Amino acid sequence: MQLHALAQHLAFALSLAGVSAVAVRAMIRWPILDDPARRAATAHTKPTPKGGGVGVVLAFVLGMLVLYAQANYARVAGPQFLGVILAAVAIAGVALADDILDFRFVVKLGAQAAAACVALGSGLVLQRLSIPWLGDLQLAWAAPLVTLFWIVGCTNAVNFMDGLDGLVAGTLLIACIALAVISAGQGGWFVYAASLFLAAGFAGFLPFNWHPARIFMGDVGSQFAGFMLAVLAVAAARFDAMQVSFLIVPLLIFGLLYDACFTLARRALMGEGIATPHRTHLYQMAQRSGMPVRGVALAHWGFTCFQADLAAIFLQLPAQWKPFVVLPALTVQLAWTLYVLRRMRRAGLGWKA
Repeated sequence: MQLHALAQHLAFALSLAGVSAVAVRAMIRWPILDDPARRAATAHTKPTPKGGGVGVVLAFVLGMLVLYAQANYARVAGPQFLGVILAAVAIAGVALADDILDFRFVVKLGAQAAAACVALGSGLVLQRLSIPWLGDLQLAWAAPLVTLFWIVGCTNAVNFMDGLDGLVAGTLLIACIALAVISAGQGGWFVYAASLFLAAGFAGFLPFNWHPARIFMGDVGSQFAGFMLAVLAVAAARFDAMQVSFLIVPLLIFGLLYDACFTLARRALMGEGIATPHRTHLYQMAQRSGMPVRGVALAHWGFTCFQADLAAIFLQLPAQWKPFVVLPALTVQLAWTLYVLRRMRRAGLGWKA
C-alpha cells in the first residue's frame, strides 16, 4: 500500500473515530440507563448510561457507505456487500431496542439468527474450512448451518464478555487493528476496510468506557461487534488468493471465545441454566476476587496482542505447522484459568453468582 493512500485511510479512520465519540457523548447526555437493581449479573452499583455502541455502529455504517460509493477495489460483490450492510443495521437496531426494552434471551437469539440469515442469503456462506491435519474440508450441505452456528455463537460470546469496563472495547480495538494490518498485507481490501472502520468506532468509544466507565457499550455495541467480526471471518475465508484464513478471526479473539466457551461448558456440567444471568465468567471471578478492573481489562488486552502475533505467524507457516499456532494461545488461557482459580480459593469464592 502506498504511503499516500495509507495516510488517507488513517485520516478517514480518525474522522470516523470522531463521529463515534460525538455519538457516544450524545448517548451520555440523553442516556438509556443500565439499572443494576434490574440485573443480577452486573458488576456496577449505580445506574449508568448504556448504548455507547451506537457510536461504533454509526462509524462502521458511515465508513461502509463511503466505501460502497468510492472504493470499488475494496468491495465484495454487490449483493454480498449490501447483505453485510443490511445485516449490520438489522442486528444493531434489534440490539438497541433490547437495550431499551430488555428482551428475553430467546427473542435475542431469534433476532441474531435472522440477521445471520440476511448475510447468508446474500451469499456470505462458509463453503469450506481449512482444518489443520485434515486440510480442506468441503462443508457442502452443512455450509449454511455451520455458518449460522458460527455467526450466532460469536455474536453471543462477545456479548457475554462485555461486563467489565474497557475489557471488550479494548480487546476488539486491538483485534480489529491487527485484522486490518494482516488483511492489507494479504490484499484483502474489503476485510481491511471493514476492520479499520470497526477499529475507528472503538477508538472513539473506549475513552468513555475506561474504568470508571461513563457509559457502557450495551447490546447494540457488543452484539453488533461480535456479529460483524463473525461475518468478516466468513468474508475473509472466501478469498483464497488473499490467503486470509477463516481461522484468523477466532485466533484474534481467542481470549473472549475461550472464556465464553469455558463458562458455558462449566455451567452446563454443573446443571446451571445457561441462559440465566450470572457473574461467573473467568474475568468476573478475577474481578470479584480482588483484581482491579483495569488489571483484568489490561490482561485481556495483553492476550489479544499475543494472539495478534500468533495470527501473523500463522500466515507464514507451512500447512503442517499451522495447527501448533493455537497451542500457545490455549496455554496462556489455561494459565489464566489456574490463576483465577487460585485467586478464587484465596478469596473464598465459589461458582455461585
